[in-house]
Amino acid sequence: MKKFFYKSSVLALAAGVLLTSCDPEIDSPDPSSGTADFSSYLAVGNSLSAGYADGGLYREGQLSSVPAILADQFEEVGGGEFVQPLFSEAQANGTGYLRLVGFTPQGAPITQPVTTNLAIRGLTSRNTPLYTKFTGNINNLAIPGIRVADINTGGYSSAQGNPYFERLTDNATQTYLQYVQAQAQAANHTFFSLWMAENDVLSYATSGGAFSGGMLNSPAQIITPVNTFSQNYTELVNALTAGGKEGVLVTIPDVTAIPFFTTVGNSVKQLLAANKIPAVVALTGSGSSRIVITPAQIDAAEGGVFFPLTASAYAPLFGTRTGRYWRLLARQVSSSQDPVTVNATLAGILANYQIDTTQLFGLSAGNPLPSALVLDAAEQKNIKDATTAFNDIIKAQAAAKGLALWDAYSYFNSIKTGFVKNGVAYSPSFITGNLFSLDGVHLTPRGNAIAANEIINAINAKYGSNVPQVDETQFRAVLLP
Repeated sequence: MKKFFYKSSVLALAAGVLLTSCDPEIDSPDPSSGTADFSSYLAVGNSLSAGYADGGLYREGQLSSVPAILADQFEEVGGGEFVQPLFSEAQANGTGYLRLVGFTPQGAPITQPVTTNLAIRGLTSRNTPLYTKFTGNINNLAIPGIRVADINTGGYSSAQGNPYFERLTDNATQTYLQYVQAQAQAANHTFFSLWMAENDVLSYATSGGAFSGGMLNSPAQIITPVNTFSQNYTELVNALTAGGKEGVLVTIPDVTAIPFFTTVGNSVKQLLAANKIPAVVALTGSGSSRIVITPAQIDAAEGGVFFPLTASAYAPLFGTRTGRYWRLLARQVSSSQDPVTVNATLAGILANYQIDTTQLFGLSAGNPLPSALVLDAAEQKNIKDATTAFNDIIKAQAAAKGLALWDAYSYFNSIKTGFVKNGVAYSPSFITGNLFSLDGVHLTPRGNAIAANEIINAINAKYGSNVPQVDETQFRAVLLP
């Protein structure tokens, strides 16, 4: 597979070249597969394996997905062809994505959606996109948005289900587990990777726990029950290891430590200080109660509150009389642009949560910040407890089946303060950290390469192989304007 070089920071790259070009040559063992067989590799996962980045799925991201990088390195030790459901060159921008176009005088990034050369073939009855079909046998089965909880859901590939899965199959009743089993049989796979569990806590986290009960209850945005996760994950591993197949499992990182949650807090504190605002009021959980948030609590390690990236658009409205967010929520909930339906939905939401939009937004109990714009301490504990339970299940499956394991949770926790590799600095910081893309959740191509190398380390340690690592500098970080 051809690698591509992308220029993201000339100075940083030049520094890396200067530092590495003088290194003495070191003899390393010849590439070898050890006890593993990489001749037919199958990747199962979610957006992190699909190549999703910058808020969308597009061809460049697909070409630099973690499985694509792994497959490229597996070629050195007998790996075979690796087919991905790539968008065409003519529709290379896929679903659309965000690009960085500049910065405000205060240093905040300015992004714009890419809306040309999309792979959209039509709309559903709910006005959601239908993407260009790619049916047939593939090796990268990753589906953005999928949870372990979803693998046995009938109709998940229908037009009203997951659009990324719908584009891959013509069987509207097929479950994802059935799809994996069919593709595994077609590929006669000898090795697999399974990186799928983040969304079982992430959907709850990114929505601030707002959809976990009450009027806005949404099964897709709650934390998956542990028993459901255990049963489904075990079934998926059993399907992939049938016949003694080998592979690697990946744990869930701490989703509250990603830039999506750690970026906005400082600007909110500055905004409050500049306007001498001592605290803000927010709904919590499903909207059943209200909490008061002081600047000292924002991004605090213990008992703190995180403001997600989505809050950045509403922070400047603190102290104004606005119903902007609630009107947007009403449109989303009603799935309609019909003014009568939207207004009726809005009235129901305002009445249910006792919202008075004539009061000051975020500064009064009558017009608090919506729960979706804050992640409080109780919600963070729910996420931590579930992540620990899910990761214990993943680790137990790896031990029971004799599989390699990359503990992504431990790895990302170990790099919170940053690190330097080949003269380039990396950290979980938004944009400047080089690891995370513009959506603050998914990795850059450079971040994918670094993750792939860590997975290779885990594979080599388990199977006695010597799969060579990739040169991460051959992949870009965030593209600067």
